[in-house]
Amino acid sequence: MSGNENAFVFKITVIGDGAVGKTSLIKKYTQGSFQKDYIKTLGAQFSKYDEEIEGNNVKLFFWDIAGQAEFMFMRPTFYKGSKAAIVVFSIAPGEDESFEHIIQWHDDIKSFCGDLPLVLFGNKADLVKKKFDDKKIQDLVKERGFLGFYQTSAKTGSGVYEAFQAIIKELYNKYKES
Repeated sequence: MSGNENAFVFKITVIGDGAVGKTSLIKKYTQGSFQKDYIKTLGAQFSKYDEEIEGNNVKLFFWDIAGQAEFMFMRPTFYKGSKAAIVVFSIAPGEDESFEHIIQWHDDIKSFCGDLPLVLFGNKADLVKKKFDDKKIQDLVKERGFLGFYQTSAKTGSGVYEAFQAIIKELYNKYKES
């Protein structure tokens, strides 16, 4: 690396159906804030965040990709250069469809980026009243080779820090050796 020898730069793409909370999760992690009103992401937006790990400067670029089908044609361009991805779905009651689409999102990013580290976030945990049965999720994680599954709430912040740290530390450990 030229310039700053201890700098790492990672592009992390955040994908999943529309309205599952991708933008809210990124904002909660990078700014500590939550916006109640839903604002549809048009195309993609990115957030830059600097973090220090073991004395090294880590620059993170979170690419928030619109989940709606009308933006599908843009995805290959937005995926380019991704070092890792986060697939987000909603665990809120009545929002099961986003779970059914995990495999499509997984196949989509792998077809353009190859084998890259992926984690699965089940967002909107604050809306789940009863114990969440995650057996089928754990099976999917194992079968699809996700690094892990995290229940998150962009609203309360529950699980958000741990979930993002899982993918960031994975990337850092993978690239610090190279």
